[in-house]
Amino acid sequence: MDNVVIDTNSLIMAISSRSAYHKIWQSFLAGDYCLCISNDILEEYTEVIVRNISVNAARYVIYTIMERKNVRLISPSYKWNLITADPDDNKFVDCAVAANAKFIVTEDHHFNVLKEIDFPSVDVINIDDFLKEVLARYS
Repeated sequence: MDNVVIDTNSLIMAISSRSAYHKIWQSFLAGDYCLCISNDILEEYTEVIVRNISVNAARYVIYTIMERKNVRLISPSYKWNLITADPDDNKFVDCAVAANAKFIVTEDHHFNVLKEIDFPSVDVINIDDFLKEVLARYS
């Protein structure tokens, strides 16, 4: 099972049943891939879902994530500080490195800097390509 880190905006795009990306959330619920998170990522998920959707939606999503067996709670022991344009994004990079994740799913262009860094190697995939992978591998 592949370890995957999903940034907040990509997660929000996937949770709505009306979204074209909902299959990503359904695939997670089916246990097709392992979602790697840290406490910092959970805090951001909660904050953004509360702000953009509702408190109840945030409770449901976080509860659902925490109850799944295909979730790895990662405690990164090193901060790589690879993204300088938006240092807050580094929580996803640090988690991905510590989890040996296959990739980070994101629409955020700040992560493009990772394509220019040899070490640590962190692959980035956009949500459209991740959806194609989910559909090809797990459907």
